Amino acid sequence: MKKLLVLGAGTAGTMVVNKLRHRLDADDWQITIVDQDPTHYYQPGFLFIPFGMYARHDVVKPKRDFIPPGVDMIQADIEEIEADKNRVKIDGDRWLQYDFLVIATGTHLAPDETPGLEALGDEGPDNIHTFYTLDGAMKLEKYLRTFQGGKLVMNITEMPFKCPVAPLEFIFLADWWLQEKGLRDDTELTFVTPLPGAFTKPVASKALGGMLEEKKIDLVPDFNIEMVDWDAGKIVAYSEDEVDYDLLVSIPLNMGADVVGRAGLGDELNHVPVDKHTFLSGKHENVFALGDAAALPTSKAGSVAHFAVELWTENFLRYIDGLEMLEHFDGHANCYIESGHGKGLLIDFNYDTEPLPGKYPLPGIGPFSLLEETEMNHWGKLMFRWMYWNILLKGKEMPVPALMSMAGKWSVG
Repeated sequence: MKKLLVLGAGTAGTMVVNKLRHRLDADDWQITIVDQDPTHYYQPGFLFIPFGMYARHDVVKPKRDFIPPGVDMIQADIEEIEADKNRVKIDGDRWLQYDFLVIATGTHLAPDETPGLEALGDEGPDNIHTFYTLDGAMKLEKYLRTFQGGKLVMNITEMPFKCPVAPLEFIFLADWWLQEKGLRDDTELTFVTPLPGAFTKPVASKALGGMLEEKKIDLVPDFNIEMVDWDAGKIVAYSEDEVDYDLLVSIPLNMGADVVGRAGLGDELNHVPVDKHTFLSGKHENVFALGDAAALPTSKAGSVAHFAVELWTENFLRYIDGLEMLEHFDGHANCYIESGHGKGLLIDFNYDTEPLPGKYPLPGIGPFSLLEETEMNHWGKLMFRWMYWNILLKGKEMPVPALMSMAGKWSVG
């Protein structure tokens, strides 16, 4: 019997076992998935918690609820990967052999890599926060209950990081929330990023930068943070530029799993280098990486994991039969961007094509508008939570193509 081992039961890993359990003969294949955490988090929902729009129960469910019958799920720490010997060590000194390995261990925050961001733990002042973890989002919600204004700074430490539009969403929602609380005139909002603009792609960066300007949110680009100075209440760049804050909301450095680094399978951030079209490791012909664990030149976002697994599944079925992998992933990503006041934007792009205006997913009809603030986009963002729990994670078909289409889009001169 052949053995498929999946490391990580987040979005990508859960989709993999749901897709393949129905496609691989149970008499011929044993599928095992390993994860140390029993809880599945709907991470896009963390954004809404600081503003009281979501609560804890909206974003957590047991991981076992999404693992199909016939798949062995093991809750354990992953201690060692020996790819040359086709085996993985988990706690309890237990070794798991495999014929094919899928690394879907995701990425996590590493605040200790930036001096001063250890305040996100239990040490340091209470005016440094993040919303990229459930605990962080809930602590920020509590802090905002007594916030009376001042200098609120949203800072991105370094690329890449999970869901690159989320910091923009946060600052847009902060603008709306402060208006609702009557505190906007008493608060300076600043968006600080290592990028040269508001976003990675020029057309979207121009549009989103324009929104920041309209909302009177200061943009500080090309800011490569060196440290957070608690005593002075400022962040300091390697260039010695400084930005003062009364409340700092930070996105720390994102890193892949330590076990990936120890195994020699990762880059400098412990993300796994793979072929950007097939997700096959360049070092081992039976090792793949999917989701945030993979080092790809595209966004670390749930939509990328979704589209990638859709194409990878068909490729994997060909690959195990000795056939060429035909489906080439194009880096497709789409993201709703909550902009406040019950509106949002939607962007759709891939490796080669930046976000463009248009209608999605039906050309000319939508119902969602690309690069345009609409109420429908806001409702699309909220509706996606139901689709995530009930359709996407369970490996069911979603009504959107895995490869990006230019239909319904128009170029911008």
